Amino acid sequence: MADHIILYVLGACALVFLLRKAWARLQLSRAKHRSLAGHARMARCFAGLVPYYEYGEDRVFRADDAPGEIAAARRAAFMRLASTLSGRSPKNAALTASVIDAISDLKFTSRYRIPFQFSRFVREHMKIGAFMESTSGVTLTDVDGNRFYDLTGSYGVNVFGYDFYKECIARGSERVRDLGPVLGGYHSVLEYNVRRLLEISGTDEISFHMSGTEAVMQAVRLARYHTRRSHLVRFCGAYHGWWGDVQPGVGNPLAARETYTLEDMDEASLKVLRSRRDIACVLVNPLQALHPNAGAPGDSALIDSGRSAHFDRAGYRAWLEKLRAVCSERGIVLIFDGVLCGRAEFMRRFRDDRPADICFARGTFNSHPYVMGAMREFLERLDGEPLRSLYRDLDAVWNERARNLNERLGVEDLPVRVANLSTIWTICYTQPSRYNWMFQYYLREAGVALSWVGTGRLIFSLNYTAADFAEVADRIVAAARVMKKDQWWWAEPTTTNKSLRRGVLKEMLQARSPWLSGSSISSPRSR
Repeated sequence: MADHIILYVLGACALVFLLRKAWARLQLSRAKHRSLAGHARMARCFAGLVPYYEYGEDRVFRADDAPGEIAAARRAAFMRLASTLSGRSPKNAALTASVIDAISDLKFTSRYRIPFQFSRFVREHMKIGAFMESTSGVTLTDVDGNRFYDLTGSYGVNVFGYDFYKECIARGSERVRDLGPVLGGYHSVLEYNVRRLLEISGTDEISFHMSGTEAVMQAVRLARYHTRRSHLVRFCGAYHGWWGDVQPGVGNPLAARETYTLEDMDEASLKVLRSRRDIACVLVNPLQALHPNAGAPGDSALIDSGRSAHFDRAGYRAWLEKLRAVCSERGIVLIFDGVLCGRAEFMRRFRDDRPADICFARGTFNSHPYVMGAMREFLERLDGEPLRSLYRDLDAVWNERARNLNERLGVEDLPVRVANLSTIWTICYTQPSRYNWMFQYYLREAGVALSWVGTGRLIFSLNYTAADFAEVADRIVAAARVMKKDQWWWAEPTTTNKSLRRGVLKEMLQARSPWLSGSSISSPRSR
């Protein structure tokens, strides 16, 4: 009898354990975004199933089944544009061609500027150079002397304008010239930098790193070290660098087994944070507020016009307040992606009572004297004029600029709109099309420089005057006007984004199973 009772109790305990585990798993699943970006394992599986195929020349211009006369107009426009851009930059094209096979980053970015089905044909004809010679004001000049209004923002680093940073670098280098590139020791300029950054952040300690990826890696390591928990939480679509734990999803072959990708701005995610005991930290990238739960927008994914963006400041602030409260309640480290500053108990890399238990991190180039010198110059100027004036009415100024540009685009019936989070903008498209990725080349022809992701992210520096912006707005409108005239936005009245996506899915199935009838794509070739 006693044995039966013991077995009954053990069975009941096991059942309770399994039910609790199943409930926790269900809560976790409900907190994940419904898209592939929210399910890392499914995303990796999907990436492995997508076949390579490419369009032949005819299909390049009629991927939307356009009639012959529309395809002919597009072909003529493309060849004219390719000839114009190549003719303007012969030196740049030659330099780029001479190094592209040796620079892995350049080989990648040149291939993924546009959807892969079009990539080979476009790369063979549209020679885009990567070499720049100088900057001035809000412009870039390439090695052929072509001057562009800069909307790359150097991935967000160029906040105050290149002239400002060039001056900081020059004066900062002069400060540390006598010491030179000494690594390991510190130049005295560092003392001011530390004090000023701690004042700004309101924290206790700082750790200097040479990149955002490196800073995030150390922040996560420290969070795991001090909480003695294993998992990190990131929100769907957010970017925190290129290492595996923070970049699970489509295209990433690494299994991030200790990462939960949850839905941003969702109560179900807060329930997961409240209920699980294995979460060390939560990562937040505030720029994600422009397009919650969507991947970083790039023109390589523009197979239709489904891109969307909208910044709800009040809603996002309320979400962050809830997130902060839950993390504090559960002892979870909340990490805002940026400079690595934090409270002393989380920044310490050792345990007082266990001398062999350490969390070592000491990058070779951390606290480099020339970096510290430029930082000192930057921080000394941060609170003075004219930098403070650049922040006055910042959101109001840039929101009004976006509104005015959208009005102009609407008046001319152009299927282009902009969405913004202050000076960070995304171009969206209001009419279903397979060819929105062409807009980046028309903007280049108009003298506007974009980063390799194309129209997905435009970053204005704060030194853009009203006159500077008016010039850029004119060029954006003019480029859209020409692209529309060249028939890239032609579409059948029945075309929808859904029908375009279905068409691409059908192509993929045909590429995986060539025996399916109606195949109109080219066979894979050596890439």
